[in-house]
Amino acid sequence: MTEFHIDPDLARAATLPSRSYIDPEILRAEQSRIFGGTWQYAGSLDALKEAGDFITTSIAGEPVVVACVEDGSLRAFSNVCRHRAGPVAVGCGHRKALQCAYHGWTYGLDGRLLGTPEFDGVLDFKKEDHALPGFRVGTFGPLVFVNLGAGGPSLHEVLGAIPAETRRWHPDALRFHHRQDYELACNWKVYVDNYLEGYHIPVAHPELFRLIDYGDYRVELFQHYSKQHAPVTAAGTVYHRDLGDGEGLQALYYWIFPNLMLNLYPDHLQVNHILPLGPERTLTRFEWYAQDPLPPDWPARFAANLAFSDSVQQEDIFLCEAVQRGLRSRTYDRGRYSAARENGVHHFHRLWCEGMNG
Repeated sequence: MTEFHIDPDLARAATLPSRSYIDPEILRAEQSRIFGGTWQYAGSLDALKEAGDFITTSIAGEPVVVACVEDGSLRAFSNVCRHRAGPVAVGCGHRKALQCAYHGWTYGLDGRLLGTPEFDGVLDFKKEDHALPGFRVGTFGPLVFVNLGAGGPSLHEVLGAIPAETRRWHPDALRFHHRQDYELACNWKVYVDNYLEGYHIPVAHPELFRLIDYGDYRVELFQHYSKQHAPVTAAGTVYHRDLGDGEGLQALYYWIFPNLMLNLYPDHLQVNHILPLGPERTLTRFEWYAQDPLPPDWPARFAANLAFSDSVQQEDIFLCEAVQRGLRSRTYDRGRYSAARENGVHHFHRLWCEGMNG
């Protein structure tokens, strides 16, 4: 595969070529080189509170199960039975052991193979050689992460200063509240590109533009993530609680390479998980986390927030799907970055190139 390159000088750089948003071969490479070796959001810690609790997910095409073990720690494994590749867990729930839905092989919550029905007489077979392959697992606040790769930075290293900077939001007290999925006719990177700049807000998001101080909207870059600051100028039905630090109302938007957004508002956390369904199809999963216990007026506040969020998302869907069609134009291949407003997109593209070339 051709090596990708983005000029490190933002003022001189050109964007990724169009084929990187269209070519099925590139998506196949991304699954192993990007998603298969980075920390991926796996689910809510709310579902993993007691020994025996488990959740399932898929990361880079790999079925994954995460379980809470006896000492309260989390373990992550391949959700593929060592016998004939059936699932050892389905959905989420609580079990003392994991049992394959195909032939009933059982595994401990630590991944050890425990039971193999009607397997007497099989030669040169040892249960200890057939444990479920394990993966790295970590948490931040109410969020669970899994990394399929054995090497690379820890979750702590990837998050950098995020835990310290978000301490005033009390992330450990946040609880899962609501999920909403959207399916878009665009490449996953188109959606990430759109998220990483406020350049389009004055034109594309008039209601959002009225709520923020666009002049002070800025993007800071870090090794594995970026942070967008958006001072809020108009509190109403969308943004509420002053955090009590003298800074007034503010929203922080963290993007963690490659496909996770943590949107911190004064009274809740919104998680955006961007999942490729194909070269030109993407699932954007929105999840809301709110403080426990919920305030009495939360239902009305959340309903207003959900409606506002959906209106902004519909505007972004229109843009992203139009861009995807434009990327197939015979007249377009690469564009240029706004040096004032698109440093976040440039940063993403450089990290993407490093991952794809590495």
